[in-house]
Amino acid sequence: MIEYKVVELSVVTDEHIEETINEQIAAGWAFEQICFAMRDASKRPAMAFVFFVREISDSPESKTH
Repeated sequence: MIEYKVVELSVVTDEHIEETINEQIAAGWAFEQICFAMRDASKRPAMAFVFFVREISDSPESKTH
């Protein structure tokens, strides 16, 4: 079974994105994709959503988190 995680970032800098990805990978998640929410009046993104996945077993022990 695949489990998904979405992390919402309101600070969209390369350092913050990198820190978030590295933290989640260290916690056992695999990076899937990143989506940016843009503002009409700016070329910089207002927010970012970082998607992660991981494989979990279907055993009852895996349902306790």
